[in-house]
Order: sequence, then structure tokens, then C-alpha cells
Amino acid sequence: MRILISVMLSMVAAVAAASDVATQSTLTLDGARRVADAALAYARAHDAPGAAVAVVDAGGHPMYLARLDGTFAAGAEISIGKARTAVMFRRATRGIEDTINKGRTAMTPVAAVTWFTPLQGGVPIMVGQQIVGGIGVSGASSAQQDEEVAAAGAEAVQSPPEQGATARDQVTYVPADAVARAFKAGATGGTLVSEPAFRVEASRRDGAGEAELHTRDTDIFYVLEGSATVVTGGEIVGAHEVAPGEIRGSALEGGKSYHIAKGDVFTIQNGVPHWFKSVATPFRYYVIKSVSGS
Repeated sequence: MRILISVMLSMVAAVAAASDVATQSTLTLDGARRVADAALAYARAHDAPGAAVAVVDAGGHPMYLARLDGTFAAGAEISIGKARTAVMFRRATRGIEDTINKGRTAMTPVAAVTWFTPLQGGVPIMVGQQIVGGIGVSGASSAQQDEEVAAAGAEAVQSPPEQGATARDQVTYVPADAVARAFKAGATGGTLVSEPAFRVEASRRDGAGEAELHTRDTDIFYVLEGSATVVTGGEIVGAHEVAPGEIRGSALEGGKSYHIAKGDVFTIQNGVPHWFKSVATPFRYYVIKSVSGS
């Protein structure tokens, strides 16, 4: 009996000890490099004038820093601050900046007690529901593009939430004023929502573009204003890779032409070449990019 009681007590102690610790995923140096490389590739592909990219671990400690030539020097420190803030507050820094801009200025003294850079461009890096690190970007063409570059980097190692996980953090609300700003951002608009499986972009075109092919993204267009002639299929002239899975060229040879206008919905499967051959401005549209395999 004494032996049985001793064994039972040992089992209870083992279970209690196991409940005192948790197994957590860790961002490796190779993973941090992959995040930064994906962010810089996105920045180059979208003609960002510069970008300082910082990757931190789950504790906010810097792991990797890279900077495009020509980026202003202070961008390095600012990007680290954004990445740390995204980790410590467990959210993208855009939301924090919006909160302050809407009048909650009492948050600004937080910098005196912890890492705090409440500027758009910091994004947590997630594995399921767990934050394994953060990425911060500074020095792109706008605050919106800073965030787009950061989101592209985070997506390089992110995984979707585990089955059965709460949906609370998977709901995104973008107010009308933010949508309006996104349409004006950068050279072609900005990203409204960025998730591992999809992105929603507020886009505009002021003229014909390059021929494109996305190996992973399926594009779903909804035209809000204007019209365009889009060619799909055929062969890309001068095809070259500008980022992982992103092919560009000067035009398409062959293919089929479509005229799209206000109210139209147009989908292009991943792997299909396409080219906005001509555009009647102003041309604005929403794009949902569904990522294959996510």
C-alpha cells in the first residue's frame, strides 16, 4: 500500500510539474533571415524608395537587421522600435497609431516605461495563435507601404491558426477613412487586410502596367471606377523574377483580351499571365489575393 501511494503521489507531482511549463515555437536565425529577405524582395518589387527591416524574437530582442541602399539612417532604429512594439503589445502598430491619432494621447508616455514606437509598420510574426517574433519596417514610400513590406516578410514564416482556435483575432474591421487613405497610398494603392491565407488591397492604376504572373496568388478583382483592357494567357515578354513567386515582363504575346468596367468581377488563377494593357482613368478596384496552400 505504501508503494502504491508513493507511485500515485509521484504521478500527481509529474502532472503538476508538466502543467507549470509550456512548449513554445521559437523563431530561428534562418527564419529571421527569411522574413527579412521576403520583406526586402517585396519592397524592391513594389518600387519602395528604401526600407530598413528589423526582426525581433518573442521577447522583443533584435535578431536580424537589413537596409536597402539609400534608406535614411534613422530608419534602422525606428524599424527595431516598431518590431518590438508589435511583439510587446501583441498587435500591428497601425492600430496603436490610429488609437493615438483618434485622441487617446494618454498612451504616448508609455515610451518612458517600455519599448514603444507607435508608428505604422510593425507586425507580429505568428505560428498558429502564438507570437514568435515581430518585424518592423521604416523608410518605404509611406506608412502604408511600411506595413505592406512588413506583412510580406511576416507571411514568409507564418502559419494559419490551429483548428479549433478562437476566431476573435481573425476578424478585421477597416473603417472608411482608412480605406480612402489606402487608395491614395504609394504608387498603386495599399493593403487593407493581410493574413497568411489572403490579402485585401485597395488598388488604383493610372495607366498600363507590366505583364505579371503570380505562382501562388489567385487575384479576385472588383472594379469600383473606370475601365481597363486586361490580357490573360500567352507568353510574357522579357520574363524575370522580381520576388519569390512573382514574375514580371514588359507585355504579353498572344492571350485573350477582356474589357472590365465598374461593377465587374474578374478572377485570375495563380499561374496565369496577365497584363493591364490599357486603362481609362480614374481606375480603382479591390483585389483579394488568395494564397494557394495557406
